[in-house]
Amino acid sequence: MNTNPVFERIEQELNENAVVLYMKGTPMFPQCGFSAATSKILSDLGVKFKGIDVLVDPSIREGIKQYTNWPTIPQLYVKGEFVGGCDIVREMAANGELQTLLQEKGVLS
Repeated sequence: MNTNPVFERIEQELNENAVVLYMKGTPMFPQCGFSAATSKILSDLGVKFKGIDVLVDPSIREGIKQYTNWPTIPQLYVKGEFVGGCDIVREMAANGELQTLLQEKGVLS
């Protein structure tokens, strides 16, 4: 069992929400182009997701990078599984893999 309180908060968010996007800013007001692009892809697909603004909490901002061993933000999670950052999400959306993953996980009909 992990006793890192930041990891526990991350795991709680991932358990409580089917789709989570750790991003800079919010889905309505993204604070970086990569977060904006990833958020828009999800919105365009009609996916309900929780956006978590890493800019308001430095411990989450660093913690999420350590949690996945992934150096950049945004980070997309579907049903607790790390999908990737902006470039991966963009590529997956372009070739249909993202839609398939979301359908398989039951978050997109």
